[in-house]
Amino acid sequence: MTRANPLPDDVETLKAMLLSQEAALRERDAQVLKLQETVDSQQAALAARAAEIEHLKLLIAKLRRMQFGRKSEKLDRQIEQLELRLEELETDEGAAPVEIPKTPRAAVEQAPRKPLPEHLPRELRTHLPESAGKCSECGGEMKPLGEDIAEQLEYVPASFRVIRHVRPKFACVCCDHISQAPAPSRPIERGLAGPGLLAHVLVSKFRPCTALPAVGDVRARRRRA
Repeated sequence: MTRANPLPDDVETLKAMLLSQEAALRERDAQVLKLQETVDSQQAALAARAAEIEHLKLLIAKLRRMQFGRKSEKLDRQIEQLELRLEELETDEGAAPVEIPKTPRAAVEQAPRKPLPEHLPRELRTHLPESAGKCSECGGEMKPLGEDIAEQLEYVPASFRVIRHVRPKFACVCCDHISQAPAPSRPIERGLAGPGLLAHVLVSKFRPCTALPAVGDVRARRRRA
């Protein structure tokens, strides 16, 4: 299996990549909203058609009761017209199912996730659940079951670092209860950028005259310091 290319070191390239991902996420959200509006509209049309069918059935039954015991060409025509309309609606209901348009997946989801550069320093943050020691269900002892790891690219003044969020899982030895801390919130859902990096990108975007140093230059200055 070929490993995906790491993220670029250049700040400008990183900024462009983040802005592109944000635009792709906004486009996907707009497509989902449009799809939801289409589904709501079609469901409303189905409900209106079902209500009309029910109304026609009641009206036909009423006219037939009025027709009982006497001959009336006017009632016969009304019943015939209503029955034709009812048959048309019921045929449409059975032959024309609601088609939900497919929303194309955003390009940001199609591309494989690139790993964060290995040379960047890692800051480990372990998130323990409240019931890491004793089971909240039965009070039994909890033992480690595994862990979920998610990395986030963060920016601190004059440097980048990767925040590695570790969420150990604990399983109760007495019952089947499993405990794990919730995942920390992200400023962009499923995004790699941390709040500090996003703030830096936004500030740099509105200050175009300020030169953004490359990551290599930042590391070089730190080594000299």
